[in-house]
Amino acid sequence: MKLSTKGRYAVMAMVDLADSGRDRPVALADIAERQEISLSYLEQLFGKLRKGGLVRSVRGPGGGYMLARSAQETRISDVILAVDEPIRATRCKSGSPKGCKADHGRCLTHELWEELGNQIYLYLSSVSLADVVDRRISGVGRMFDRRTIDVHEPQVAAQ
Repeated sequence: MKLSTKGRYAVMAMVDLADSGRDRPVALADIAERQEISLSYLEQLFGKLRKGGLVRSVRGPGGGYMLARSAQETRISDVILAVDEPIRATRCKSGSPKGCKADHGRCLTHELWEELGNQIYLYLSSVSLADVVDRRISGVGRMFDRRTIDVHEPQVAAQ
């Protein structure tokens, strides 16, 4: 599964907003500069985030955007879904009776990839903007070094 630029940039911008705009509106130009994202692209994303109820705009001098709810209440999955980014790992639409094969059947690994998409969604739903800002992202991922992972060969029964 690959997260598109749209989803990745939306999350980056929202984390920046949560970090920089705790008590005041933040200009999109400032977020664009700090995150190295095109201002016009951010304007498109923030239109979707506003429609999704995640941000609100403040007009006038010193205006910009603020979070519509607290950083603790805003989940990463909310951000990704607000910009129309599907969270799935299958080639076919989730919940569709039609599969991804030419005959509309499901491939042998469909359930594997569907469950992976479910797990990704559950993880992103468990992480808030505040967790990212405060660097509270934990897990076993940091414990592994690819050079030290012990890969076991399948065991064959002695005959």
